[in-house]
Amino acid sequence: MTLLNFAHPITPEQAQAVEDLLGHAVERVFACPAQFDPTGSFLEQAGALIDSVGLTAEEWQTAPLLVNLPSLSVIAGLVLAEIHGRAGYFPAVLRLRPVVGAVPPRFEVAEIVNLQEVRDTARQQRLPRA
Repeated sequence: MTLLNFAHPITPEQAQAVEDLLGHAVERVFACPAQFDPTGSFLEQAGALIDSVGLTAEEWQTAPLLVNLPSLSVIAGLVLAEIHGRAGYFPAVLRLRPVVGAVPPRFEVAEIVNLQEVRDTARQQRLPRA
C-alpha cells in the first residue's frame, strides 16, 4: 500500500492503526503538505501538488493507494479529481478523529473509507435511462 499524506505527519501509532485496519503493511509514505497560496489558482496548485508526489503514470494506475486528504474541502476535492484522473478510480481515504480529552490535542485513525466502493454503490441510485 502507498500512503499519500496531504495533511499533518502520520504518527507511529496512526501508521500502526492503518496497518491493523488494512491487514498488511504500508510500504511507502509520501509526505505532500498542502499549503496553498490563497491568492493563486487552486486548480493549478492542486496539479502541481499531485505532480510533486513523483509517481510515474504506471504507478498511478497500478499502485494501491490510500490518501490522507488535506482538510480544506476545495483542495481535497481537487486532489481527489486529480488522483481519479491519473489512477482511473477513486482511492481509499483515511479518516482521523480527535482523541477525547487528549491534552495536547491528538488524532487517531477512525476508519479507512473506500471511495470507489461508495461511488459504485451510489451509481445504483441513478435513474434508469429511458
